[in-house]
Amino acid sequence: MANNTYDSKDIVVLEGLDAVRLRPGMYIGTTGPKGFHHLLWEIVDNSIDEISNGYGDTITITLNKDGSATVTDNGRGIPVDLHPTLKKSGVEVVFTQLHAGGKFNNKSYSYSGGLHGVGASVTNALSEWLKVEVHKNGRKYYMEFSSREINGKLKSGVPLGELEDVGPTKQKGTVVTFLPDKRMFGDIVFNFETINKRIKELAFLNKGLKIELTDLRQDLHVAYHYEGGIKDFIEYIDEGKTKLFSTPMYFSAESDIVKLEVAIEYTDSYTENTFSYVNNIPTTEGGTHETGFKSAWTKVFNDYARSSGYLKDKEQNFLGEDFREGITCVIAVKMHNVEFEGQTKTKLGNPEAKTEVERLTIQEITKLLDNKDYEKFATVVLDKAKAAAKTREAAKRAKEISRATKNADNFNLVGKLAACTSKKGEKSELFIVEGDSAGGSAKQGRDRMFQAILPLKGKPLNAEKKRIDQVLGNEEIRTIISALETGIGEDYNGENLRYHKVIILSDADQDGGHIRAILLTFFFRYMRNLIMDGHVYIGLPPLYRVFKKGYSEYVYSDYELPAAIERAGKGYQIQRYKGLGEMNPEQLWETTMDPDKRTLVQVTIDDAAEAEKMVTTWMGDNIDARKAYIALHANFNREDKFNEEFMD
Repeated sequence: MANNTYDSKDIVVLEGLDAVRLRPGMYIGTTGPKGFHHLLWEIVDNSIDEISNGYGDTITITLNKDGSATVTDNGRGIPVDLHPTLKKSGVEVVFTQLHAGGKFNNKSYSYSGGLHGVGASVTNALSEWLKVEVHKNGRKYYMEFSSREINGKLKSGVPLGELEDVGPTKQKGTVVTFLPDKRMFGDIVFNFETINKRIKELAFLNKGLKIELTDLRQDLHVAYHYEGGIKDFIEYIDEGKTKLFSTPMYFSAESDIVKLEVAIEYTDSYTENTFSYVNNIPTTEGGTHETGFKSAWTKVFNDYARSSGYLKDKEQNFLGEDFREGITCVIAVKMHNVEFEGQTKTKLGNPEAKTEVERLTIQEITKLLDNKDYEKFATVVLDKAKAAAKTREAAKRAKEISRATKNADNFNLVGKLAACTSKKGEKSELFIVEGDSAGGSAKQGRDRMFQAILPLKGKPLNAEKKRIDQVLGNEEIRTIISALETGIGEDYNGENLRYHKVIILSDADQDGGHIRAILLTFFFRYMRNLIMDGHVYIGLPPLYRVFKKGYSEYVYSDYELPAAIERAGKGYQIQRYKGLGEMNPEQLWETTMDPDKRTLVQVTIDDAAEAEKMVTTWMGDNIDARKAYIALHANFNREDKFNEEFMD
């Protein structure tokens, strides 16, 4: 537990406030929707850090009608006394000094997701105004900041006055309200569902946390509170899957270096799903903590297989990938002095995390396996590994073939893939097109310099329900693997990617939607970094052409059709495109392939756990869950619904 006192002397200042507005990408990544929401996460993370360190238990987020957001917690409250060297209140220091906070030493916070200490000040710098209420020591304090012109120059986050003692209060904690500046973000607004997904994840990761979200713009309210923490999280992720053991395995351990929590469950699926976090930050690219856990898991179960006689003396040890087939694992680490690789905080770099997580995992799993209650769990893991090893051997030849991508004839690509002239991957596009007819039009209508076409004759295999050897046995999947030249699974190498834009082009109907889902499932399961690195796109073809003599307009949704008819006026005709194959090469180029006119939706994964649950629901065996999901979300003619369904 950190020290209970939290005063201005605990705030360490590294340097003054820089011109955040000049280079916002350095601090929030982008001035698009992700960077916009980053302003909110910086304030929420400060509240989470309070609660993670044992101070308070409740956070509320309110999206106000004027576009601002309010974050309230019941922690200790930001320091209000004067900083010993700056002679300013702690509130003013936190919101105006770029590298200032109580997280650069371990006195006030044992664990913190706010590594850089730029959060509150960056949110202030990029807001039109920001207001702070602090309830501390029985008193309420208030301070306001504004970004405004002073002597003809725009000044960011300027205090409008000193910190004011408003009067007595029975509350404790901090309330921050801010309005992101339209001069930086344009017309972007807070997205309820984006925030909803993240706070649910935070509730899972912080056992006992109560977190609420209210959207006054839409009269929406959600609240989350999970006493089981990551054990509840793993049950949520695997809902709808067939579990091989009645309850998840769970353990926690702590040392001077890390605090570790792990929950593990096995299902009858054929892929590995590991979700890791450091100080509540999702480490989607893994890192040293994941490496340490996986190494320990492999060692402990190989040793157990030997000592129990499951593996004979002449038999080879299982590989780590054998033990992880069908695993769903949540690894939550809290530690001091976190070193993330990059400002995006997606990969842990601390070398000591590997050693310590490995040691603690070996220690705790060994204890559990000595308990007879876990004998069945151990048998499940070993039986699953044995079956996976057999599959691995059966797939070995197929994997070797899949890596031999330079010889495209192996997969009969000649006659299928119409390659482009350019050899530069960053300038090349691959259209995966539904059907030979549409493929023929695309081949004729494309720009041969940078656009390649790969028609699919039939539906690819649903990778969600098949083993790797079965997936590689599907001709359509093999052609895709061969065309991309990256390999799959653990052999995936993004540096070899032949086409940096992989565009799925299918009909705007339910069959086309199913093909999109199948392809996205394959990429998610076996080429996840292809999506993570931003290379996968969906092409949106038109549904209609409204035309008459001297007038022609393409319409991309039913919603847009009435307005298009009104623009056309009397005497119009409507052509309904039932599929891509009904368009001639010129029409397909003009509507769907021309970079200057087309609409592409980039597929992203901001929440890997939610993406995992969605793929399982969409492509798994639970028919009722799938029907319910389709009824709620599916609308194959609306671009906004398509974004909702496949992005984030």
